[in-house]
Amino acid sequence: MTERQLQQEAKSPDLDHHTGQILRADSSGGSPRDLSGSAIAEDETEKSDPHIERKPPTPAPNGGYGWVCTVCCGLINAHTWGLNSSYGVFLAHYLATDTFPGATSLEYAFVGSLSISCAMLVSPAATYTTRVFGTKTTLFIGVAFETASLIGASFAHEIWHLFLSQGICFGIGMGFLFVGSVGIVPQWFTTRRSLANGFATSGSGLGGLLYSLATGAMLRTIGLAWAFRVLGILSFAVNSACALLLRDRNAAIGATQLAFETSLFRRPEYLLFNGYGFFSLLAYVVLIFSLANYANAIGLDASQASLISALLNLGQALGRPPIGYFSDTLGRINMAALMTFLSGLFALIIWTNATSYGVLIFYSILGGAVAGTFWVTVAPVSAEVVGLKNVPSALNLEWLVIVLPSTFSEPIALEIVDGTGRYIGTQLFTGFMYIVAAACMVLLRGWKIGELDEVARMKSASAGEVDVWAAEDEADKDGLAKAAGRKGMLKNCLKWRKV
Repeated sequence: MTERQLQQEAKSPDLDHHTGQILRADSSGGSPRDLSGSAIAEDETEKSDPHIERKPPTPAPNGGYGWVCTVCCGLINAHTWGLNSSYGVFLAHYLATDTFPGATSLEYAFVGSLSISCAMLVSPAATYTTRVFGTKTTLFIGVAFETASLIGASFAHEIWHLFLSQGICFGIGMGFLFVGSVGIVPQWFTTRRSLANGFATSGSGLGGLLYSLATGAMLRTIGLAWAFRVLGILSFAVNSACALLLRDRNAAIGATQLAFETSLFRRPEYLLFNGYGFFSLLAYVVLIFSLANYANAIGLDASQASLISALLNLGQALGRPPIGYFSDTLGRINMAALMTFLSGLFALIIWTNATSYGVLIFYSILGGAVAGTFWVTVAPVSAEVVGLKNVPSALNLEWLVIVLPSTFSEPIALEIVDGTGRYIGTQLFTGFMYIVAAACMVLLRGWKIGELDEVARMKSASAGEVDVWAAEDEADKDGLAKAAGRKGMLKNCLKWRKV
């Protein structure tokens, strides 16, 4: 390493706040190194030993191989969340045919809910395997569990078999695949981050569209058991191929990959982010699992019910890329708040009046376009709240937070229906939960505006050579800006600003 390079490193060191060491990513985009001398020795060793594996160079912002990763993540979403969305068709089939004699509607509801909650519960384990063994190992663990779950479900003849296979085992597989892949796309993009994430998450909508229609057709033609086996074979082939092609940039960006970074819970802005996820999932799970059964409740047949579920997923596939695009241009928090509010409004106004096939089709497409806003915005918004480096840790805790709503939302919905004999209570529950989630985002945008204003003030003061630190309690600029954002949260939440 030349003297000039060492001087450049000395000018802009990165400080590890946990250890006090000065760190800097190496020139190839690798993980940070201690500048006490080991970096020089390692660089010289890498030059002299051709057998040492070199880390990939930092890619240009906004793409490159990132678009390949976007496609792969989209396909994984199609064969995890998309497959899971087809449970609405399975649920309608179970309830209509009494597939497992003696099973109640509440038990069937818990099968679908368990798949999502287990996916969230395994997030610490998936984060750990990603940090210790790498992304590909995590993804292939997910492939194994998901394939085993679908093949195992094909042999189920009692309801508890379904709990273990289509519920718990599928959820574990989906969790490892999801956690292993969800943070990769944002790592490859800067200004197009939300757009790319929108394309990746639209895969779940396309998968839900395809597999809702395919599942309905297979149930009518080849039966329940072979429907499960065909889905298992397809998911194994596609997810395995994507796992081989995906590349993460955890080392290049210095991602923390901590399973339990509980210090985040001491930040009010992060708690608002958790509230956004909690209330969004209470509504979203009800919508994707109940709409096909609601179609049956208003007199539609099985093929029409599966089409309604498919159109809901079509709406998600069509709506997510534009949400991502406008998130980058209008603000990620702004779009999350607006689209989530529209989800609640559409449920309260349109779904409650959807008593005919045509109106329900209209709601399925329009409501579906905004129903999954949480999944489009969760990674980009978390980067706004905690910073890109802490996104894996923040998301890991977020998945644990949404375990409860994922588990109990659909049972709550069916209990409301069974208790009242009508769907109106469930529809109102869905709409109001979306609106509460949107309120959390409105408060969060107030915090973000206050933080950005404080950063601008500090830059202005620094330019005027004014000492802004003498009378402040915060230890660093980042903490000072966040504290200022918290103080002005309510005052700023209705200001217009791109955030």
